[in-house]
Amino acid sequence: MVFTFSQGLLVTRKAPELIVPERPTPREVKQISDIDDQESLRFQIPLLFFYKNDPSPSMQGRDPVKVIREAISKALVFYYPLAGRLKEGYNRKLVVECNAEGVLFIEADANFTLEQLGDDIQPPCPYLNQLIYDVPGSEGILGCPLLLIQVYISCFAIGGFIFVFIGDAFDMQRIHLRFNHTMCDAFGLVQFLKAIEDMARGERSPTLFPIWQRQILNARNPPQVTCIHHEYDEVNTNEVPSDNMAHKSFYFSLKGIKALRNQLPFHLKDCSTFELLLAFLWKCRTIALKLQPEEIAKVCCIVNVRGKRYKMDIPPGYYGNAFTFSAVCSKAEQLCKNPIGYAVELAKAQMNEEYIRSVADLMVIKGRRIKFSTRGNFIVSDLRNVGLGDVDFGWGKPIYAGTAGAVAVISFFTKYQNKNGEPGILVPICLPQSAMERLQEELKGFMIQGSMEDLCNINQTQIFSKL
Repeated sequence: MVFTFSQGLLVTRKAPELIVPERPTPREVKQISDIDDQESLRFQIPLLFFYKNDPSPSMQGRDPVKVIREAISKALVFYYPLAGRLKEGYNRKLVVECNAEGVLFIEADANFTLEQLGDDIQPPCPYLNQLIYDVPGSEGILGCPLLLIQVYISCFAIGGFIFVFIGDAFDMQRIHLRFNHTMCDAFGLVQFLKAIEDMARGERSPTLFPIWQRQILNARNPPQVTCIHHEYDEVNTNEVPSDNMAHKSFYFSLKGIKALRNQLPFHLKDCSTFELLLAFLWKCRTIALKLQPEEIAKVCCIVNVRGKRYKMDIPPGYYGNAFTFSAVCSKAEQLCKNPIGYAVELAKAQMNEEYIRSVADLMVIKGRRIKFSTRGNFIVSDLRNVGLGDVDFGWGKPIYAGTAGAVAVISFFTKYQNKNGEPGILVPICLPQSAMERLQEELKGFMIQGSMEDLCNINQTQIFSKL
């Protein structure tokens, strides 16, 4: 299949294929956790990886598509549940039928280079619909491939490749992934990608072995909700409309972030960069949405519960969803009229083991049917230290690795270097067109107020008729 971009750029795709594990794997049924199969994670999320053609000595002259295809097959021997299919059981409980049917894979050629795309590799990529091919019948949660991987190779020697990964909540080599979020979170996905990297480099087994043990994050028996979970509050107001949505990315330089921090009172100046930007964008976004004064504005940050801090005993190698949403609320009028320090104080995540257990219990009690609301809600996931930018299949690290953009009310913080090589943070945001225009004006107001000319640079708006 040949697809032509508006600028005359061409993409030629080969027929989709299924990659199965290289060797026989156990045929069994595995349960995922009560955190994994909540309604809020029953969606697929696309990621983009753009690579220059900078092979290591061992990869000189080798075909990236062949190397990656074979490495996926070898990695699936260890991650064989990802080659299976999801089924729904009693009380909507999801299980994985490990049947080795395989993951979807598409090879494609492109007649353009990374240099020709320029800043368009950052989200929202204006060529996203041409670059990402959703294989008919593959977009569902049940009975569908859990991963879709697309590899684009430039026809020019100086090009590179794009890795497009679409998996079942991921130039010119370019890799595009779409993954089913119920199967893993960003840390789990990177763990699988690093296993592919190990296989591509000739290793016989992954450096970090995968661990299933999804029962660690199951509900207690009997389940008991012991905490207040505002992230799942049911609201009676109208949801954010899905028509005529504007999708933009905002780049925050380190200099600009420092200038923003200088506006805080002394006792808050040691807050994290994440807390600062989270609070700043929450306030500006709420103003842009023009909520009613007494309406509740929420912000949810995604908290990784791995490690010793939360005493969840999650072992290294666990690749399931190991996070919860931490929500804070404010009346819209208070959030909008108070200084930025008010939002920073609220935005500090409060989380402990009991809260995490209570979430799993809530899912079971509610039959996994509740999900986060969208009206007045802003959800942010910090992907800066997940490791997406460290995935190297033998042709160097990606010049961009991250989500293809915001997903409804969910935004992502991603490391990004601007065209001058300056490091910063890229944040895609999706809003109704009128609200996006107000958000831009609000950001400009902050820049004038704080003399923060370098706070953020804004890329070109892309309008989606149906996001």
